Amino acid sequence: MVFVKRLVQLDVDSTFIQQEAIELLAAKAGVLEQVAAITASAMRGELDFEQSLRARVALLKGLPESAIAEVQMEISLTDGAQNLVETLHGKGHSVSLVSGGFIDIIEPMIKAMSIKYYKANKLEIVEGVLTGGLIGPVVDRAAKADALREFAKASSVPIENSVAIGDGANDLDMMAAAGLSIAFNAKPIVVEAADLAINEPSLRSVIALIGV
Repeated sequence: MVFVKRLVQLDVDSTFIQQEAIELLAAKAGVLEQVAAITASAMRGELDFEQSLRARVALLKGLPESAIAEVQMEISLTDGAQNLVETLHGKGHSVSLVSGGFIDIIEPMIKAMSIKYYKANKLEIVEGVLTGGLIGPVVDRAAKADALREFAKASSVPIENSVAIGDGANDLDMMAAAGLSIAFNAKPIVVEAADLAINEPSLRSVIALIGV
């Protein structure tokens, strides 16, 4: 049997991890309700992602940098996530993570799991305090698709052998670009666009679904 290398790219918030990290930060800033309302609207595709993200991050202005370490301790992997990464790596495949959330929060997790390919937004921090701004271009739906193509090339995987897994409207472009797309407990607009759907709070079925 000929080995076919795959790249499996996953969204992070509410896919690879159980939480929406920005909402954990918002809770510490006392603005959870405002941020959650904007998040929900963006994930339904009602708002432009970049505008919605900048609006949510602006609400975090003044939050101490120490809140990031607290949130790092609060996030938890989705059931089956670590096993998925270990299995794919063990079989010679590649894994990438893309997030409309923040590298500040997920970087320790990425390093601990030896995930080589990743892209996420970076919070601007000045003198130990969040400014309410971001550093660099926003990772939006187009950027996630660009990352898929970039990481597929870097890992020598033809794009038709790539897999994209996500839950929100921000994942639609990468799912369209991938050879196989999987909606994970996703919004109706995403389920409709995906090749396959998982409707349980676990990633354990992914290996069987993608046939590796």
